Parts: sequence; structure tokens; C-alpha cells
Amino acid sequence: MDEKPPKLYEQVKTYLLEGIAAGRWAEGGKIPSEFELMETLGASRMTVHRALREMSADGLLLRVQGVGTFVQPRAPRATLLEVYDIAEDIGARGHTHRAEVLRLEALRADAALTAEFGLPPRGKIFYSEIVHYENDDPVQLEERFVSPDFAPGYLKQDFTMLTPNRYLQSIAPPAEVEHIIYAITPDPHVQARLNVGPHEPCLRLLRRTWTQKGPATRSVLTHPGSRYSLGSRYRPAAWSPKPG
Repeated sequence: MDEKPPKLYEQVKTYLLEGIAAGRWAEGGKIPSEFELMETLGASRMTVHRALREMSADGLLLRVQGVGTFVQPRAPRATLLEVYDIAEDIGARGHTHRAEVLRLEALRADAALTAEFGLPPRGKIFYSEIVHYENDDPVQLEERFVSPDFAPGYLKQDFTMLTPNRYLQSIAPPAEVEHIIYAITPDPHVQARLNVGPHEPCLRLLRRTWTQKGPATRSVLTHPGSRYSLGSRYRPAAWSPKPG
């Protein structure tokens, strides 16, 4: 049975994401107005407004009242995070980890995922949605897309017994990793999954990994700001102690 077509506001988001990825609108550049998007895409104002609102909440667009909507420049980033395993992180603090698997399935990739993973048209991609708990408090919503070529057995795993990260690392460690961290206010979906209110600041980590053969995973990891933090301590490679 064919899957339902994406909702209209998701199609608007895909159109904008593809335009940004293609360089049609550069970082800091102004995108078309709501009226122009309505005319181009044949969408209602409510549909366009929802797409812009959600992309702004995700830190992708910046809306300036009376001026317009702009592509949000990427915030400066520092190399702070390794690819950590949340179960090991929680266990190291002497706490108990458990996971609730909400979704584990194959989806038909949209245009943005098709381009990102180099999939054939109407190709499938694996998707998982898992809530991780620390001592029964939800501390991470993990939404992960996985290339079937990289991990063909992904859908057969019991992710209540091992984390996706641990399983994927057992196949092959990434050759390249990208981390982007930004703050969000949770939408109703995140509020329900993490049991937080609408004004709870949350940290969102976007992680993409590649192997020598190409794109492997795309993960969105969302944490309640009051329950979890991200960081690391490391010694720069160029540093060495002075003699004596």
C-alpha cells in the first residue's frame, strides 16, 4: 500500500529546504514573501505560515516583523562533541537507562532525504523514533534516518536492549561526523514525547555521519534543557606538558 502524500505544509518546507541547499537563497538572504510562496506553490496562507513558523522554530529561518523572512546564518560552532552513546553516558553517572521505541520502519524518502542520501527516486530509508530515559525521566528524543545500504539489518534490531548508536558503530565507525547544536522551544510533538511544557528550553543536536562509501545516518537528538546538558573535556593534540 502506497504511503500518504506529504501534507501541504511539509511540501512547502521541502521546497524551501531544497532551495536553500541548492543556493537559491544564501545564508542571511531573504526568501520569497508569504504571498509569493502562495502564488508559486498554490498553497493557502495558513499552509505557508505554518511551514515558515516551524522552520523558524527549528532555527532554519529568521522572521523579522515588517521586513521579511531570511535564511538563518549558521551559528559559529566548536568541535566539542564526540559520537557518544547515551546508555553509557547515563550508566557512567550510576543511573539507569531504558528506551521506549515509538517507531521503527521503512519510509519513502522525500526529495530532501533523497538528495541527502543519494537514494533512487521513490527510494526507501529506515527511520526510528526512540525516547531515552534516565531513572524514568525522559532525557532524549532520538529521531534517526539510516541508509539501508549502510545498515540493511537496522529494522530487525531490538533497540530496547542496545542503542542504535552502539549497533551502528558495530557495523563501521563513521569516517566523518557533523554536529550542529541549537536551542528550540518544543512543539507539541516534542512536549508529549519528553513530558515538558511549551516554554521549556530544549537543546537539539543534529548529527550527520558518513562512511567511506557515502552518507550513513541523519539524527535529530532533542533534550530538555533542565534535565540534560552536552559538552566534553579534551586535550588539544598540539598541547604537551612542559618538562619538569
